Amino acid sequence: MRVTLSDEARQYIALFEDETGATARDCVVFEGGDDGEERIVFLVKPGDMAKAIGSGGETVRNLESQLDKAVVLVEDADTPEAFVANALAPAAVYNVTVSEDDETVAYAEVDSEDTGIAIGEGGRNITAAEKLAKRHYDIDDIQLT
Repeated sequence: MRVTLSDEARQYIALFEDETGATARDCVVFEGGDDGEERIVFLVKPGDMAKAIGSGGETVRNLESQLDKAVVLVEDADTPEAFVANALAPAAVYNVTVSEDDETVAYAEVDSEDTGIAIGEGGRNITAAEKLAKRHYDIDDIQLT
């Protein structure tokens, strides 16, 4: 699936790659929601997460400081199931099933203790996961089971 990036997203990706040495495949900017926090979600090439995070999280913290926004990292994957699981991390996702009826829905089996983590404050984690899943795998919805 082809993803179109805004000029702003392209600029953020360039900065991300310069600062981290990791490759970003996508970037989604979320303006202040209910909590007022602006954040940028980067889709990171598989295998580049350690580089993107840095030792003890130092690299991502430096990036957040430069951007004055929260930075969220999601590792890309080759299948829609693995992609959804990665997008919901750090929640423990045991299984993801994708159903294609009238609309494409990913059903993610999440540890009951991690449901809140998967959803995130004000729904922001699952919203980001749904947006990325739509952009990359044409998944219309993610349901937690």
